[in-house]
Amino acid sequence: MLVALIARDKPGAIATRKENRDAHLAYIEDTGHVLMAGPLIEEEEMVGSLVILEVTDMEAAEKWAEDDPYAKAGLFASVELTEWKKVIG
Repeated sequence: MLVALIARDKPGAIATRKENRDAHLAYIEDTGHVLMAGPLIEEEEMVGSLVILEVTDMEAAEKWAEDDPYAKAGLFASVELTEWKKVIG
């Protein structure tokens, strides 16, 4: 199943994002569940993340999100997980 993870950073947390970026990218590579990912941008600043996960079920997506170094560092103000269907691309 495909799951879209949409996370919004806490206000003023750009330093937390930058400090944990390498660990976050390594986690993405090590887990092998990410089809595509990237930061959300507002006014030329990173303010969140969009990650498309390929997992067996929603529980696996929730576990992946909880173990993300960004989440463990307290970067996010909110995280939404929703099943997603690829139609184009």
